Amino acid sequence: MRITSTDYRVSPGTQVDLKKRPTAVRPVYQTNRQYREILSAHVKELGAQQELLYAADRYALLMIFQGMDASGKDGAIAHVMSGINPQGCRVSSFRQPSAEELKHDFLWRTSRELPERGQIGIFNRSYYEEVLIVRVHPEILRAENLPEELADESSIWRDRYRSIVDLERHLTCNGTRVVKFYLHLSKDEQRRRFIKRIDAAEKNWKFSAADIAERHYWKQYMKVYEKCLSATSTRHAPWYIVPADDKLNARLIVSRIVLDTLAELRLSYPKSNAGRRRELRLLRKQLEE
Repeated sequence: MRITSTDYRVSPGTQVDLKKRPTAVRPVYQTNRQYREILSAHVKELGAQQELLYAADRYALLMIFQGMDASGKDGAIAHVMSGINPQGCRVSSFRQPSAEELKHDFLWRTSRELPERGQIGIFNRSYYEEVLIVRVHPEILRAENLPEELADESSIWRDRYRSIVDLERHLTCNGTRVVKFYLHLSKDEQRRRFIKRIDAAEKNWKFSAADIAERHYWKQYMKVYEKCLSATSTRHAPWYIVPADDKLNARLIVSRIVLDTLAELRLSYPKSNAGRRRELRLLRKQLEE
């Protein structure tokens, strides 16, 4: 089965209904061995594309991962990017804002982590938390101490969507390609994964009572995700809704989308000119002496 990236893309202007989007699809692989073979091929190709990205030094790639707890963000990043040169890639995770971060605009802390040209940046959660968890938990918004007229519920989310879309448009115009993944997990599958984390001693550290507490807000999260995905998926920075109940399949879908995104850049190694070739011939002679 071939992976078609556009099957998972949220078209601009689409009103997303997550109940109509599957959390599981027919797997691309038939056996675990075949999964490893496909992933290995994708990883190898990604390594080659990263080298081109670095050599061309004209574009950067920003990958954003969002999803409910246990949706597989960490695993997708670790497995899909396993063949990438660490010198050309940086993963940034964003949790509860610090006191310093709360004194700045909501895009400030993530803007400091944006990748430079030739590099790949990965955000494990991102500025999108400011229109997701902050919208589900208004007490977080109050802690940001915004002027009352700017924290008006009737306008703040619309304004933040606009700020995000404008930022991503700005990044695109300056050579950073943005690709965003929402790992679409079912509530039942989340429950099964939480139980595994409890039962496996080596995974106990990944689970806390707060994870259970957040499950009570599942419906609210689905609603704010729908609004966010609908408002911020654009031609230049699309969202991809990736069925995440099957971790292995999700990784293959993500890696294919990343490869297709890089292919659109039509990367190539810098061409040498006559002056550069003369310089290299002189340097070669020095090495031969």
